[in-house]
Amino acid sequence: MTVSTGDAAPTFSAPTDGDGKLDLSEMKGRKVVLYFYPKDDTSGCTKEACGFRDAMPDFSKIDAEILGVSKDSVKSHDKFKAKHDLPFSLVSDEDGSICESYGVWVEKSMYGRKYMGIERSTFLIDENGVIQGAWRKVKVPGHVEEVLKAAQGL
Repeated sequence: MTVSTGDAAPTFSAPTDGDGKLDLSEMKGRKVVLYFYPKDDTSGCTKEACGFRDAMPDFSKIDAEILGVSKDSVKSHDKFKAKHDLPFSLVSDEDGSICESYGVWVEKSMYGRKYMGIERSTFLIDENGVIQGAWRKVKVPGHVEEVLKAAQGL
């Protein structure tokens, strides 16, 4: 399954860092930046997370919530969040159901070896739960600024 701009955002309920629980349907009325990343505390994922962290004041001005999603455990998220002082929730999708519903669990290739993994992707969801922006195969440099600009235009 894959989702595109104009689709209703698939809802989910999942554990988050700090032994929290997040239900996406409860975010209605707010803009949501839902970003999927491969693994806690790896170089690209850290750069992306810190980019969203540093832009939090700008996202807060437009009442946009940022949520990071990976298949890492809550314990791993807790360490990652504390180490980099991340001010937003990290969702644990250990069973991969959220990744599947957004179509980001894909076959990847590295050094000729094929494997399944999370395709770095971001979805901008409006106040009504509709996807207004979808970025796939994200390259980290400049990405946060591009998402912010799109969110400010909603």
